Amino acid sequence: MHDRSDLPRWDTSPFFPGLDSPEFAAAHEALGAGIGRLGALYDEKGVRATAMPDPAAADEVLTATNEVLDELRLVNAYVHAFVTTDARDDRAQAVASELRALMAPLGPLRTRLDAWLASFGDLDALVAASAVAGDHAHAVRRAAVAAAHQLTEPEEVLASELNLSGGSAWTQLHGDVTSRLTAEVDGERLAITAVRNLAFDADAGVRRRAYDAELAAWDTVAVPLAAAMNGVKGQASTLNRRRGWEDDLAPALFANAVERDVLGAMQAAVVAALPDFGRYLGAKATLLGHDDGRLPWWDLFAPVGDPAASSATWEEAVDTVATAFGGFGPGLQRLADRAVNEGWIDAGPRDGKRGGAFCMSVRGDESRVLLNFGGTIDAMSTLAHELGHAYHNTQLADRTALQRATPMALAETASIFCETLLLQTLLADCADDARRLVLLEIDLQGACQIVSDIHSRFLFERAVFEGRAARSLSVAELRELITAAQQKAYGPTIHPDHLHPDMWAVKPHYYSTAFYNWPYTYGLLFGLGLYARYAADPDRFRAGYDDLLSATGLASAADLARRFEIDVADEGFWTASLDVLRARIDDFERLAAASVPTTPL
Repeated sequence: MHDRSDLPRWDTSPFFPGLDSPEFAAAHEALGAGIGRLGALYDEKGVRATAMPDPAAADEVLTATNEVLDELRLVNAYVHAFVTTDARDDRAQAVASELRALMAPLGPLRTRLDAWLASFGDLDALVAASAVAGDHAHAVRRAAVAAAHQLTEPEEVLASELNLSGGSAWTQLHGDVTSRLTAEVDGERLAITAVRNLAFDADAGVRRRAYDAELAAWDTVAVPLAAAMNGVKGQASTLNRRRGWEDDLAPALFANAVERDVLGAMQAAVVAALPDFGRYLGAKATLLGHDDGRLPWWDLFAPVGDPAASSATWEEAVDTVATAFGGFGPGLQRLADRAVNEGWIDAGPRDGKRGGAFCMSVRGDESRVLLNFGGTIDAMSTLAHELGHAYHNTQLADRTALQRATPMALAETASIFCETLLLQTLLADCADDARRLVLLEIDLQGACQIVSDIHSRFLFERAVFEGRAARSLSVAELRELITAAQQKAYGPTIHPDHLHPDMWAVKPHYYSTAFYNWPYTYGLLFGLGLYARYAADPDRFRAGYDDLLSATGLASAADLARRFEIDVADEGFWTASLDVLRARIDDFERLAAASVPTTPL
């Protein structure tokens, strides 16, 4: 699937007429003034670590903070809509740079707010005395923990200012370089996102040539991207150490409101399930004609069975997702219809557009969704996933900015649940074994990425932090670390001579939030657990589901899970969710074995 300029692009005109419009200029200026006023209010009220915090100021300070964060959400999302869809838009890049500088004071102000809230000591008394603090009790209590991992106020200000030319600049470099990257496949020069989409092509020769072309392209930018990796990880590790975190994973656990024993329980269940995903990969390798039962990287995403059965037009994807959502409830279906009809979606891959997919909240209950739709059922699943995020945003619409701060592990709840709704709809309508094989392949392909591949990313990132603590890592070392992690996670059914040594350069998450990926595994398995509760008692589940989504910024992951009688510290819960996937692997193996042609003696 090449560049698709015929697919819909998102509409940003409801927010502002353009980046150079008076309306946007006014909003940009108002945001700057608002940040300035917030800083002045913090100074006036003594918002910083102090021995004498003023309880009477809590309502005013928290309300003003929410107001500025709401203004920022709109302006930042609007600018992001331009820079992610056209890396060559110099005007948008300039505005984005200006906005990053404008936002810089917010980091130190947030650390001051955390330190100030922690100064109250008796937080129960504060949330009882202040109505606004009471509404933000979870955020207030988390602030006390965050404050324990702060530098001094001047040091935090300096760290924020240096970030503009440090970690933030390295992140921007990765985005700018990768969005401009192209490769030539079969005589045609394509954006790297379009080249990566060829991994889903039905022609094995095309997949192999796209893989070779992709690796050749990454090699041309490996040196600057390795510098960016070292810069981002070096800065993060230095700050983590200075802030007193136990290790480089600890901030990610805190940010996701997930305890270490919960992650440990999930990881133990994942490691135990890796051989089962090896069974899936081995069966797929045999289906694709690899007699040794080992799958080369370029065939990880290869379609199996009838190619037509795995394809989907944009119109089919939209209609099928809406139908699946309608089976759950009218509210979810209305969201899908609204996203299409109101121009929320930028669907197709094209030169200069950021790879991958995401959903961003813009204002109120409105979102914008970026896709790189490749014309497959897998791409349809991505549409369902991102619209799940958009539905989650509608449930958060009445929350304040501080209440909307949802940890990534919980942010994936609605998206994974919506993917599961889609799959169940597709399987329920499928009585044909050939079609069922294709659907299971698409599902397990995605699950394998979230379980096995994300485990490899976790192993890789942990190794990078360990190595970066001593010195900068070379391109060769990064390649060695990523392929070693891939072998551990995928096992013997992935071909050791045909891995992806530059996957560290592909994934933008490594260059922004540390240990970003494991929450997707949490989201998948937690979502499967929720779906089991839904299947057991649909009416009861529906009655509590929207409330759960609206409360994802108000409690820890474990506390929210208890609403559905789930203990996420119990390895058995994660094993039960993985058992759902094991059953699908069993079904896939059975159907695959029946589909392999036999050679007469």
